[in-house]
Amino acid sequence: MSETPKAAGAESLAMIEKRRIEAEILKHVHDTLVASHGEAVAQATIGESVRRSAIEQARRFADAAGGETSLQSFIDRQALWTKGGALEIQVRKRTEDEYHFDVVRCRYAEMYREMGLGHIGHLLSCNRDFVFSEGYDPNLKLERPQTSMQGGKCCDFRYRYEKKPAGGA
Repeated sequence: MSETPKAAGAESLAMIEKRRIEAEILKHVHDTLVASHGEAVAQATIGESVRRSAIEQARRFADAAGGETSLQSFIDRQALWTKGGALEIQVRKRTEDEYHFDVVRCRYAEMYREMGLGHIGHLLSCNRDFVFSEGYDPNLKLERPQTSMQGGKCCDFRYRYEKKPAGGA
């Protein structure tokens, strides 16, 4: 699946390469914050910064979809994250309102561990998933009880699309 230049921001790098570049910079930010303010502040700052970035990125993706977001348009963008074998997934369920899959191999987690960032890998990638889906379309809900980054046997993504009734709250 290809993205239009507008939708992808002329994306030529695989998402995993973008995350590597971000992680190289954030590693130094983390280390600086640990030295000056301690681990808790460093993790909170990195977590909040990545959360804000994910929301902004999701809104750009939604804008690129012309405001016509849906579960299907969200699924169509999955190729950006799996590109180059970055994620190996097994689809468990796919309906009009639900999309469930397990990530059985996550090269993002492998990369963070190789970079010595395994202890904050969940902040750099995993925690993005929730706010990204909400920023893309508030009707898109994610449940994910476990991640391989934090010791789970897989990452079990369970997306549900809850279309609100027209004119309803």
